Amino acid sequence: MLPRTSTQRAFTMAADMKTGKFPHHNMPTPKSDLVMPLFSLKGRTVIVSGAGAGIGLAIAHGLAEAGGNVAIWYNSNKKALDEAAAIEEKYSDTYVGKAYQVNINTYESVKASVDEIVNDFNGRLDVFVANSGIAWEEGPFIDGSLDTMHNVLKVNLEGTFYCAKAAALHWRRQAAERTTVDGSPLENYLSGSFICTASMSGHIANVPNAQAVYNASKAAVIHACKSFAVEWTGFARANSVSPGYIETEMTAFMSEETKKVNRDRIPMGREGETVELKGAYLFLASDASSYATGIDILIDGGYCAA
Repeated sequence: MLPRTSTQRAFTMAADMKTGKFPHHNMPTPKSDLVMPLFSLKGRTVIVSGAGAGIGLAIAHGLAEAGGNVAIWYNSNKKALDEAAAIEEKYSDTYVGKAYQVNINTYESVKASVDEIVNDFNGRLDVFVANSGIAWEEGPFIDGSLDTMHNVLKVNLEGTFYCAKAAALHWRRQAAERTTVDGSPLENYLSGSFICTASMSGHIANVPNAQAVYNASKAAVIHACKSFAVEWTGFARANSVSPGYIETEMTAFMSEETKKVNRDRIPMGREGETVELKGAYLFLASDASSYATGIDILIDGGYCAA
């Protein structure tokens, strides 16, 4: 076995494995006691996966609006190139951005892109939003395809783990060395922030939508973030957002009859709009949530409360 580096020794185990106790004061607090400056992402590097359309694109807009330098990941939707250019034009005073085509299904491609972006964007990584995901559209699992099952789990779960690993390696190094990759001082930095797009379906079994595989994948994502929050204390926070029914391309496969049944079960009586998610992601991405880790934010119009 190769000897561990000082960075690996410092953060291999956040808690004492004999007592279960965590080191005291191992995560810094913001220097400002004013709230609005805490939401600023100016000068910070943000990656958003699955950002060519829908929720991911809205997140990219929101974090760019807050001053973040946002890298948009897409798989096959080349409209992401135009969207990245449009965002850069809209927020040109504060924003630097670019679209990257990434195969979320292999760790090698994920890590290579994260490393490339860190080098392209000031030698640092601040926020990673793991938003890539695909729906289950085949009804009850018993009648569904096992190939589709494997694909949903590959993208929704394994892809999230690949993103987590690649991002956390940078955050661990940054916390230990307090420098960018080129050795410059790391300024305006508390810790890394990992945010997963989960789903209210990770909390409940949807009716009449039969989607056991999707539900299980999103429940796993929520719990993974809780586990990352424990493992990464000292260098990064990990949280998730669980949207309910949001009006995007991803729900296009549902019939109007099914959508009406869904609305009947939502206390607010309607689907959400992607703009209604931006604030939650900004909160978790920014120093405004510096004491929040291991949490899941439900934004579902009250569906899970009913």
